[in-house]
Amino acid sequence: MQPGNENLWWTSPWGRARPRRPDGDPVAEHPIGGGVSFVRGLKVLICVAESGEVRADRIADDVAVPLSTVYRYLRTLRDLDLVEERDGSYLPGWRLQELSGQDLTHTRLVELGHTFLRELRDVSGETAVLTVRAGTHAMCLRQVESRHPMRMAFRVNQLLPLYAGAGQRVLLAHAPQTVIDRVLEQPLRHITRHTLDRASIVRELERTRRTRYLVSHGELSEEAVAVAVPVFAGGEIVCSLTVAGPDSRCGPAWQSYARATLVDAGQRLVDALDDSPRR
Repeated sequence: MQPGNENLWWTSPWGRARPRRPDGDPVAEHPIGGGVSFVRGLKVLICVAESGEVRADRIADDVAVPLSTVYRYLRTLRDLDLVEERDGSYLPGWRLQELSGQDLTHTRLVELGHTFLRELRDVSGETAVLTVRAGTHAMCLRQVESRHPMRMAFRVNQLLPLYAGAGQRVLLAHAPQTVIDRVLEQPLRHITRHTLDRASIVRELERTRRTRYLVSHGELSEEAVAVAVPVFAGGEIVCSLTVAGPDSRCGPAWQSYARATLVDAGQRLVDALDDSPRR
């Protein structure tokens, strides 16, 4: 802003004041301006959106921008509610989630998912779970527990490792490569003696992308079996559907039946999402 124009301001759609140039065009207070700078800012935003949760130094490496510059972009994006900072990491802000439809999708999954999970529980006899990716973790968004006294169960909104268990690893298999790299480069905790090592996980991810289903055995809980399928809408994975129970009840025949049932439920869930009103 040139001298003599300090008092020329406009109000953005988000209610934030910005300076005007003499010709009346708004300019940002921070370095997302034009040309190369604008492209860099978009790359920073894309990195956060794809990763779900990422530290500034990792963004600097991924987009090849100095760390000090990354912090300036992040400050601007945070001011616009496009990203938020939490415990030293950056996540998509509420406005970015709103613009991307993620919040609405999760709300509709919660509203619609219970019916399909109840059907899956009834026909499989085991606990049915709807899981979504939350950054470099998975989150149990909804579940309907088995009626058996001995059963598998998660907590709603519980965060789970993306690399262990059928419902979680299905999400990892179809996540952006930056997310896969970030998950696999960190120390992988062996939750049980059946938790896969890094090389086995990589092989399983490739196989899962081909087959679009996954069976896991005892990776999160000893003697547990889980079968999961990804659910796609608009070409993007939106969640996974899983049925899980003890291996004493969930042999090969059950696993085959569960897979077919999950595929059918997943397609019907997509149809319901397409038909439901977008508020």
